[in-house]
Parts: sequence; structure tokens; C-alpha cells
Amino acid sequence: MQSGTRFPKAVISPTDSPLATCLALLAAWGIIGLAGMLRPASLVFAGRTLFPLGAVVGAALAVVAAMSLDSAPEQLVLLIGLPDLPLHARLDALSGVFLVLLGAASAGISIFSAGYFRRGQGTLPGLLCLQYHFFLASMGFVLLADDAYGFMLAWETMALSSYFLVTTQHRIPEIRSAGFLYLLIAHVGAIAILLAFGVLQGGTWQFTFDAMRSATIEPAWASAAFLLALFGFGAKAGLVPLHVWLPEAHPAAPSPVSALMSGVMLKTAVYGMLRVTFDLLGDPLWWWGLILLAAGLLTALYGVVFAAVQTDMKRLLAYSSIENIGILFAGLGLAIVYFGVDMPVPGTIALLAVLYHALNHAFMKSLLFLGTGAVLHATGERNLGRLGGLIHRMPWTAWLTLVGALAIAGLPPLNGFVSEWLLLQAFLLAHQVPKTFVNMLLPLGAAVLVLAAALAAYVMVKFFGIIFLGQAREKSLEQAHDAGIIERVGLSWLAAGCLALGLMPTVVLPALVAVPRQLGLGAGTLATSSWWRLVPFPDRTASYSPLVFLLAVAAVVALTVIAVRYFYHQRVRRADPWDCGYVRLDARMQDTAEGFGQPIRRIFQPFFTIEREVPTPFDAAPRYRVTIADPLWGRLYLPLGRIVQRGADAIAWMQQGRISAYLLYSFVTLLTLLALML
Repeated sequence: MQSGTRFPKAVISPTDSPLATCLALLAAWGIIGLAGMLRPASLVFAGRTLFPLGAVVGAALAVVAAMSLDSAPEQLVLLIGLPDLPLHARLDALSGVFLVLLGAASAGISIFSAGYFRRGQGTLPGLLCLQYHFFLASMGFVLLADDAYGFMLAWETMALSSYFLVTTQHRIPEIRSAGFLYLLIAHVGAIAILLAFGVLQGGTWQFTFDAMRSATIEPAWASAAFLLALFGFGAKAGLVPLHVWLPEAHPAAPSPVSALMSGVMLKTAVYGMLRVTFDLLGDPLWWWGLILLAAGLLTALYGVVFAAVQTDMKRLLAYSSIENIGILFAGLGLAIVYFGVDMPVPGTIALLAVLYHALNHAFMKSLLFLGTGAVLHATGERNLGRLGGLIHRMPWTAWLTLVGALAIAGLPPLNGFVSEWLLLQAFLLAHQVPKTFVNMLLPLGAAVLVLAAALAAYVMVKFFGIIFLGQAREKSLEQAHDAGIIERVGLSWLAAGCLALGLMPTVVLPALVAVPRQLGLGAGTLATSSWWRLVPFPDRTASYSPLVFLLAVAAVVALTVIAVRYFYHQRVRRADPWDCGYVRLDARMQDTAEGFGQPIRRIFQPFFTIEREVPTPFDAAPRYRVTIADPLWGRLYLPLGRIVQRGADAIAWMQQGRISAYLLYSFVTLLTLLALML
């Protein structure tokens, strides 16, 4: 490797270069993956040796990236790539934050994976290890790439490796179909990203990010690049209406893969939007933010409403991920509006809320997907209607999953509350935007955000209550077993991350301030009056102290226990719960997943395509069935698919099977490109 030109160094070695160390750790992931092919059929070698090594590499990557957040950006030109087209790498505060996210979340997921994977899952353990660690390494290089060539190479490697992971059980037709849909939308998005880079080079035909930063682009072309990037990264993130692959791919993939895709991979799209908008374009226009804000809020509401009516626990979490991606893009849009109208202080708070929520979601959603994986292994069921009462048989899984459920519901003092509270504080300054119609619309955005957060809490009550509380709905659940020791360690790691991010925002947020400072966004400060109290704005009284809140909750619980035990002299009588006048309550009388979601289904009925099968009083075998579908699938994707099929049929005559015809096509294409270039 040799040093780049923007931030040169005389000598660079892994010991004094965080970037070189990060690249070495990504290479270590690749080597671990290749090592799996030494004994491809050995589950013990892959599970007990290679996956734990991958977890160690992830933790090391998180530590190195965290320690480099306050350092100056570092660039390297790698001695690999095509002739005269080497790969460029760059580590700055923005990529460092997402590397921390990748390393810390993947450490817990990899530990869990060491005890999770079983034989007979459709793919050899060694091959699964190769795909898994190449997936990690490609996501890492997406975050470090400093040219369009390297970025797209890593982006496509990430898509292909995750496709093979999604289709691990490739003998099942539904899984193959889900994998095809995922790969199709991923490649459509990749084309849009490639076109965005083509616009960003500004006619220089230099595709390094340094060249794009210094290129002069007309506002119209800059807007075209932004919209292309929004389409491309939105397809990967799952913005509505490009979200249809998430609820199909997540149930198909193994649970650790779902955790990686939802907790980490979706954030690479958020990183891409941040990189293009604030770094490569550099001076965003305020109205770009309105587009992002509208798309994000629509996605958040759409996702949480569909999550509320799901009966498959992994589909429920997939729609919950769509909701959280919507919150992230809404926050990004709000930051663009503020920076575009020269309000850097609230813009910085909104940007910090986005970064913090990205970190939070990586831990929260990974924890929830791994919890569902433990339930799936113990019961063989994904259908919420066949679960229940598992807290008695799986206490470790239940209590650790509860941490993730409370966190993603936005309850203090856990981490989900911090980022949503910060974003709401940024929304509350919308009236100061010097554009009348904008400052009238933004408060509506705050209302939608609060509605989505409230519905998210409703969804998590359904998720945790139906699975773990009440009585077992099936006799087979009596044989359920708790997660193994190794799996508990992975779950505990992620739960500890939720607690740490919730209790220590005054430690984490000042480190994140390096991102807006290095991007040159104006206000690189955060008003934190003390180590225990978070004050986002110096001229406002709003503040939050998670430690005080935690102590208050603990004190109330302790006083309640003391009052019951001593003032009432332990006169506690245990009795059966009230049966509402019914005799011999059983599991069938519990609230079901369908019943829990019925109020949301009725209130938000225009969001759904609903098919009902209702019995009549004369049916010999009465049956009641409700099917809920995404209306965008029938109204957008099926007609679009028919149009594409007709277009393909119209030009099918060109595929003649003759080499002479194909050579003629190549010759005509070459002449056309030469004419355009010259």
C-alpha cells in the first residue's frame, strides 16, 4: 500500500495506521471464510473455531474504528485492482461510526452463530462460513471505499454473498423465489447508484471520491445525482415502495443472516446517502430534505402498520425494520432541510440522532432476530398463533429478547429512546425555518414520527406477549428448550449494547460530533452540561438523564417491594387469575396475533389489501380466514412485471444463437460508444 495525496504519510504500517489495521481485519474475515473450505463438511470446525474467530475480528474492528473517530481522515491507494485503476480506501469519522456498528453488532451475531447453525440446513457449514465472512468483509470495504470502482465492487460482493446466505435452504421453492426478488431489486438499485457516480464525476472521467468532491456540478445535475442515489440506496434500505424484498428475504434467511441484513446491511444504504449528500455533493439543497422526509415518514408509518398485523414473527420484524429505516431517512431529510436553510445547530442534532439511531437499531434488531432464531430452533414454529408461554421454558431467551423489545419500543432508559428523543427535539425547532410553508409542514412530520413510535410500542407488546407470555398454544411447546450457552453469550452481548447506549449517551454523542465536524457542516458542538445529563440545545431547558430515570424506576420498584413485604406483613395470597365468568380457561381463549392486530387493521384499512373468508350459519365445516397483502405488490409490481415481460418478448428475436449476429451487435455498440465519446 502507498499513501494517498490528500492526507499523506511518510510511512504507513498496521501499527500506526488505523486504516491499514481496519483493512487487515477485513482481510482476516476473508481468510476465516476461506478457511471454512478446508473442512467444508465440519460443523464443529466452522461453528466452534471459525465463527468465534470472526467475532474476535469484529470486536477488534469496532475498537480500532472507535479509537480513530477523532483522528484526521486517512487515505490509502491499494496495490490491487485493475491496471491503472487501483482501489482507494479512506477512513474518516463517518466511515468509522459505521465500522463500529459493523464490528460491534457482528461480534454478537457471530458468537450466536457459533452455537446456532445445525446440520442439514441446505448448505455445507464451511461454505456457509465462507459466504458469511465474505458478507462481513464486503460490508466493511463498502464503508472504506474511496472510489466508485471499489465501492461498486464491494457493493456487488455484498449483494451476491447475502443472496447465497438468504437462499441457504435453496431446495425450498419459496426461498429461491425470495432470493431472486432480493437480488433483482438489489441490482436495480446498484444500477441507479452507478449512474449517480457517473453524474458525480462531473465530466472529469475521474471516479475517485476526491475527484467527485472537487468536481463542479450544476444544481440540476446535482439534483439528478441525489435522486439517483436516493433510488439506489433506498432500494437497498427498503424505502417504500422499494421495500417488498424485506418481508420475503428475512423469513427465508437463517436468523443470524436476518440479523446481519437488518441490523447492519441496511445501514450501508444509510451510510451511502450520508456520503453522497454531505460529502461528495457537499452542499445539499434544502428541498432535497423534504423529499427524504416525506419518503422516510411514509416508510415509517407503512412499516409499523404492516408489522402490527403480521402473524409470522420474522415478517413482523422485517416490517419493523422498514419502520426504523423510515425514521433514519426522515431524520436525514430533516438534517438536510436545516443545513440547507443555514440552521447548523438543529441540523447537527438531527444528524447525530440519525447516527445514534443507526447504532441503536443494529443492536436492537439483531437481538430480536437472534431471539426469534432461538425460538425457531426450540419450537420449529414462526407462526405467532402457535406460540405462547415460552418464558417458562426459555427464560434466558425471553428476558434478553425483552431488552430488545423494550429498546425498540422507545422506552427509557434504553437506547431506542435516546435517538428518537433527540430527533423529536430537532423537530421542535421547525418553526424557526425561514420558509413559511416548510415550517408549517414539519410539525406534521413530528406528529407522524410520534405516531410511528407509539405504534412500534404496540407492535412490541404483541411480539413479546404472544410469543413468551400466557399459555402454550400447542402441546409440542412443552418440549421447548432454552438457547445454548454460546447463543446466550451472543444475546447478552447485544443486550449489553442496548443498555450501554441507553445509559451513556453523554459519552457516545460527543464522539459522534466528529462526523459533522469533518464534513464541514458548521456546528460541530453538542451542549452536554455534565456527564450524567444530556442537553442538546444550550438555549433550551429540555434535558434527559438516563441514570436519574433508572434510579427513579429502581427506587419505585424497591419501595413497592418493601411496602408489600413489611407494611402488609407478607399477607400475600396466591390465587388463580380471574376467569371472567368462564370455567376452565385454556390456551384457545387467549388473545391471538390476528385479534391483537385487528384494531390497526380496521383503522388503517386503506393501507391493506384484505381478503376474507367468512362462514355462514349453514356451513357444515365453518372456516374463518383473513389474508392481508401489500397493495403495492398488486398495483405496482405485477403490472410492471407484465410490462417488462412484454418488452422482453418484443426484442427476443435478437437472440438468434448465431455468433456472427452477436459479433455484429458488439461492433455496432462499440462504434456507437466511440461516436458518443468523440
